[in-house]
Amino acid sequence: MRLHFHTFDVFTDTPFAGNPLAIVEGADGLSTAQMQTMAQEFNLSETIFVMAPKDPAHTAKVRIFFPTAEIPFAGHPTIGCALHLAQGRDCEITLEEEAGLVPVTIRNGEAEFTAPVTPFARPVTPDASLTCAALDLGTLDLAGDAPIGVHEGGPAFLYVPVAGLPSLARARPMEPHWSQLMQACGVNSVYLYTPYQDGYRARMFSPTAGIPEDPATGSASAILASQLLTAGMLPDGETVIPLTQGVEMGRPSQIRMTTTVTDGALQSVRIAGRAVPIAKGDVTVP
Repeated sequence: MRLHFHTFDVFTDTPFAGNPLAIVEGADGLSTAQMQTMAQEFNLSETIFVMAPKDPAHTAKVRIFFPTAEIPFAGHPTIGCALHLAQGRDCEITLEEEAGLVPVTIRNGEAEFTAPVTPFARPVTPDASLTCAALDLGTLDLAGDAPIGVHEGGPAFLYVPVAGLPSLARARPMEPHWSQLMQACGVNSVYLYTPYQDGYRARMFSPTAGIPEDPATGSASAILASQLLTAGMLPDGETVIPLTQGVEMGRPSQIRMTTTVTDGALQSVRIAGRAVPIAKGDVTVP
C-alpha cells in the first residue's frame, strides 16, 4: 500500500529556505506506530498526516509527529497543510488537531492561524547558571531586561532572552548540562531570542526530540507571546511582531505574530506565514 505525500518549505516563499514539512494524505487507516515510522523515514522536524474530519463542517483531521514522538499542535505543519489544502484559493480552513480546533485564514497566498491554546506561564524558575552552561554561553550573554521562563500552549518551551546577535549565534546545546536543564524545567526545547529590526530574531534547539535545531517554530512563536507579556513587553490592544528564525542554519524563515491583550491579560495569538511546494510522490506504508 502506498499513500501520496507532498513536501513544502514553510514560513518562506523561497524554495530551500524556511522549514521543510512532509504532508501525507489519506492517512485514515494508519496506526500511530505506522505514522511514527513514516515520520522517522522523512526525518524532518515534523510530518503531518491528513485524514477525514470527525465533523464534516471542518476541513480535515490531522496528526503531527516529530521523528521521535507525536505532538498535539505545531505551527509550521498547520501553515503548510492549510496552504496545501487551500490549493491557491482564499478560504477558511479548520483543522482538527490533538490540541483542539485550529482555524486558519488563507488570503493572497498567506495562511494565518489562531493558537488553539492561549499561552501561559508555568510556575518554574529556571537556574540562570545551568541555562548558560547548557547553551555554552556566559552570564553576560543573557539579556538583563527580561527573565528566563517556561511557557506552555499545547507544547512547552524554555525561553531565553539573549543580549544580541553575537550571543544568539554562539549558542549551542552542551551535555550533560542540557539534559539536566531539560529535566529541571520539564521541557525538551529551548527558544532563544533577541531584538532584531522591528521584532525579534530567534533560534530553537530540541535535540532530545530529534531536532538539533529548527529553522522555524510556529508553536514556539505563538507561545513567545506569554514570555513577552511576562517581561512587560506587550501592551494592551493588538500588537504585530515580525520574527526571523533559521538564519544561522542557512534557512531563513519569516513569521508574523499578532497578539491581543486586554487589561494585561493575553486574549489570543495569531501566527502567519507562507509556504512553497518542493516535491510530491508516493510513500510505502510500513
